[in-house]
Amino acid sequence: MCVAITGIVRSVDGTKAEVEIRGNRLQAEAGLVQVKVGDHVLVHAGYILQVISESENEEMEALWTELQELEQNYDPAH
Repeated sequence: MCVAITGIVRSVDGTKAEVEIRGNRLQAEAGLVQVKVGDHVLVHAGYILQVISESENEEMEALWTELQELEQNYDPAH
């Protein structure tokens, strides 16, 4: 299973982009799709796979938050 996470493009230099993901910045390969500063994107394994809408980004962030809460409250004894 592959999991991509959402981020926001903060800068673009050729085919490289700096993407902010939950307050952390990383370099990602942007050669697969056209991106610009401010775009919401899906990133997997250092590659930007897709540009998404702001509403899609918010929905995915809400799902990640819900998963984190479930994980924190998980008790394998029950």
